[in-house]
Amino acid sequence: MARSRKTVIEKRLTDVELELMGLLWRLGEGTVADVQAALPESRPLAYTSVSTMLRILESKGVVTTRKQGRGHVYVPAVQKSEYEAHAVKDVVDRVFDGMPLALVRQLLENVPLSDEDVTELRSLIARKRK
Repeated sequence: MARSRKTVIEKRLTDVELELMGLLWRLGEGTVADVQAALPESRPLAYTSVSTMLRILESKGVVTTRKQGRGHVYVPAVQKSEYEAHAVKDVVDRVFDGMPLALVRQLLENVPLSDEDVTELRSLIARKRK
């Protein structure tokens, strides 16, 4: 039975899962060895740990696999932007009681923004008003 897209992105990822998904999004796809090699030197994970985590991501439906030789190639089933949108909605609902303005207020008050960031925010707000 095929999974619906909604089911795929309803599942939150753990920190390690998200770290490995970030690598897969950057790589486009990869084997366990590819993902392990892409880890920063300060974050050594054993081959078996990476393999286990990728299989968990597959079971959650956020990656798919295809057979290549004796191994598998892991491919993101969810685009990064889709997961980001889901994660933001989840944070707004769970942390900010469904009030996106509260999230924006915290970002503006507590996260350093460059002049370019502020200019782009103004542009986004202007487009949203139209």
